[in-house]
Amino acid sequence: MSEPAFSADVFSPRTAVLSVSPVTLPIPGRPVDLQLRITAPVTGDDLPVVLLSHGQGYSHHLSSLDGYAPLAHFWAAHGFAVIQPTHLSSSTLTLAPDTPGAPLYWRSRAEDMRHILDRLDAIEAAVPQLPGRLDRDRVAVAGHSMGGHTASLLLGARLTDPDDGTEVNLADPRIKAGILLAAPGRGGDALTEAVAQNLGFLRTTDFSTMTTPALVVAGDKDDSAHLTVNGPDWHADPYLLAPGPKTLLTLFDAEHGLGGVSGYDVAETTDDNPARVSAVQHLTLAYLRTSLHPGDTAWQTARDALTTGPHAVGRVEAKQR
Repeated sequence: MSEPAFSADVFSPRTAVLSVSPVTLPIPGRPVDLQLRITAPVTGDDLPVVLLSHGQGYSHHLSSLDGYAPLAHFWAAHGFAVIQPTHLSSSTLTLAPDTPGAPLYWRSRAEDMRHILDRLDAIEAAVPQLPGRLDRDRVAVAGHSMGGHTASLLLGARLTDPDDGTEVNLADPRIKAGILLAAPGRGGDALTEAVAQNLGFLRTTDFSTMTTPALVVAGDKDDSAHLTVNGPDWHADPYLLAPGPKTLLTLFDAEHGLGGVSGYDVAETTDDNPARVSAVQHLTLAYLRTSLHPGDTAWQTARDALTTGPHAVGRVEAKQR
């Protein structure tokens, strides 16, 4: 696979970025303060905001505000402000195993993102060169793996709380678009027995209420056998079971790391492929641009360049309903 190439009229040249961490938000009732990394271009105004939720990999620091640099840096270099929290599930924290919500803190993860949106003024003020530059009307959420589950809840997916049996609705109307990268699919008989027993929140995921526009990215070799008995098709469920507008990007030969999106030179990435990461960078950026700026043709151009012809990196399908 060769490096994808785009003509100059598709993406402007990368600009320098600033990255500041930790920006700390005290949250009443949260076991520890919410820490963030903010990555943004050094120039430009009216920056759309992307909330980026980390997954739960084996590497210590990737599951924190220090992960996902290949995506955060690329999006920021092309005009977005990327905000990355360290969720309570991060292995960088030393919370007691009996902390409410452990081990994956599915509800707290989504609440972290809502706190960020509530406190954008404080975040802007804490980052040099950022005040007055964020566009609060153009907000997207993205997440990989468990971060994809977090993003799906903010986009409108619902579940039944396994502790009290109530329906949980964490959708946030301030979020206008989403990107789900190798996200979990449906529950029920699609789950392995161990997951159904130990991660009860995954048993009842309902995508039928996930109405916000989203790009679902799945690898056709991502069998995630520790989570599902349905193989790679499971990661397409957020597209198949949700109403439109939705887009599905299926990457050829990609496994759960999608080539290595969680960090540079990540040993746990079983399908390490810089060209695949580059394709994911370009396609996700294009989707964000077109979703948040109606009329922008970046998605159409990137899709045509990367998912058609003999060197296609994947295939795309879409639905409006």
